[in-house]
Amino acid sequence: MQAYWALFTLGASAAQTLRNAMQRELIGALGAVGASQVRFLFGLPFAILFLLVVAGAVGGPIPAPSLAGLAWTTAGAIAQILATALMLAAMRERSFVVVVAATKTEAAQIAVFALVFLGDKPTAPLIGAILLATAGVWLMSGTSAAAVERSWRPLAMGVVAASFFAIAAIGFRSGVRDVAASSTILAASEVLVIGLAIQTALTFLYLGLFDRPRIAMILAAWRPSLFAGFMGAFASQLWFIAFGLSDAARVRTLALIEVLFAQVVSLRLFREAPSGRESLGVALIVVAAALLVSGLA
Repeated sequence: MQAYWALFTLGASAAQTLRNAMQRELIGALGAVGASQVRFLFGLPFAILFLLVVAGAVGGPIPAPSLAGLAWTTAGAIAQILATALMLAAMRERSFVVVVAATKTEAAQIAVFALVFLGDKPTAPLIGAILLATAGVWLMSGTSAAAVERSWRPLAMGVVAASFFAIAAIGFRSGVRDVAASSTILAASEVLVIGLAIQTALTFLYLGLFDRPRIAMILAAWRPSLFAGFMGAFASQLWFIAFGLSDAARVRTLALIEVLFAQVVSLRLFREAPSGRESLGVALIVVAAALLVSGLA
């Protein structure tokens, strides 16, 4: 089962691509915060359904989370909300490409945080894969040194957002590993429900205090939001299973293959051929993914 972490990661990346596409469609009507809330609110019922189905298939009661596991999951949920808020704030400063490239430093930061908090020592091949994949993303983003110099503020915010995304990955992985369940899938399903419940409550609290009309708009848009909620919950389910089977640095480095998925969609739908720089970036990401999947990292 442990060898399947790469398949769950690839599936999660594909599902996340679809979720992002749906959320982009909702931003115009609900705003960035409202579209983000859709991911939590409409994903929670599907997460509960996943948990019940998995528990029925595995058999036996759903285990109660430990205090340590609950603390890690709560930290992951809060960090993910903060990361998203920082990323959106940075993008409002007109440097979308630079911000996206900065957030992709998440994999490298995860390796550092995992070493500090969990004692996960990265191997030399894993470090090489992280560097290759990160360089590939930066090449594909087209981020130049001049652009970075002009955009230091959103760049800094993007790097901090990546730090929070890294902490979220560590928190969710630790939460899954701390569940005393007979199955990794059951543990991942339970942590997903807890995490989404926390995120739904916190974002509703924020909207209730600062943007009450937005709540009515979100509820009114329930029909187009269902698919985004389902794909978001499904992607998270696969992410958490992958976290339970392998360390977070490997999972999030392989997840950079999502950039390649975006290139394929762009070529198929918009007939936009990649530039030489983008092709080199894709090649670096593919090599990094091959290192990870082959077990060399």
